[in-house]
Amino acid sequence: MGTPEFAVAPLQALVEGGYNIVAVVTMPDKPAGRGHKLQQSPVKQYALEQGLPVLQPEKLKDESFLETLRSYNADLQIVVAFRMLPEVVWNMPPKGTFNLHASLLPQYRGAAPINWAIINGDTESGVTTFMLKHEIDTGEIIRQESTPITPEDNVGTLYDRLMVIGSKLVTETVDLIESGNYTTIPQREDIELRPAPKIFKETGHLDFTKTTAEVHNLVRGLSPYPAAWFTYTTEGKEPLAFKVFETKQETCQHNLKPGMLVTDNKKTLKITTADGYLHIVSLQMPGKKRMTAEELMRGYKFDTSAVID
Repeated sequence: MGTPEFAVAPLQALVEGGYNIVAVVTMPDKPAGRGHKLQQSPVKQYALEQGLPVLQPEKLKDESFLETLRSYNADLQIVVAFRMLPEVVWNMPPKGTFNLHASLLPQYRGAAPINWAIINGDTESGVTTFMLKHEIDTGEIIRQESTPITPEDNVGTLYDRLMVIGSKLVTETVDLIESGNYTTIPQREDIELRPAPKIFKETGHLDFTKTTAEVHNLVRGLSPYPAAWFTYTTEGKEPLAFKVFETKQETCQHNLKPGMLVTDNKKTLKITTADGYLHIVSLQMPGKKRMTAEELMRGYKFDTSAVID
């Protein structure tokens, strides 16, 4: 059971490993793009290529869906980046249902664990398999594997790495459950937990009154998608929203207010923060493609008196 690309890799690992996948459950097709054509989820596309039965219920408690699901007599259900399941679904197979989550649980329960680990400046992330129960992302842990978050990582690179690690962890977890020789570990509740709520547009609004590291990590945690952003407003003109994809940090003392634009309009483009400067390496202005700051400044001149917000 899964929808995005992150769920395709574990499914592919299971198929190529010779495991018997009796059916795949994914989200209904959704309109996308200018023509609003129905778009199949990445999981559906892969499943159809492999000739696997695909179920796309609108409602997970729908009796016709439940009846079809029961008819497959699955021993085990595997969930990767899907919807919250009702008990009637996760409690159906004799060996239960396990989930792959892209964090070292109990940290970062929620919809966007990869983003928030980077936004918060963590130096380690990982993946966890756990048995489903009523409260979301709280079930007993089966396996975990960690990976460092390097200073060069953004959400895109960490996502790709966790997808590979997670695929391997899924097949290992299936083998453990099949053997019956495994124990689960309750998640700790005696430590301070960091949540991973859904990312909204406003999440990416850069606040230059924060430290350089905090602003830089927000950029990394939302790059390449959906991207952090700031508004640039010159007198008498409409504000422009610039997306920011890559930055560098400069920590130093200065006498400028946070949010001041400093540029030579050739190679250097930076914005003051609470404790230094955030150098803009690559960005995108409305209606243009992503480019380096140097490329953009060959045809566009920034006004240092503009309001950055």
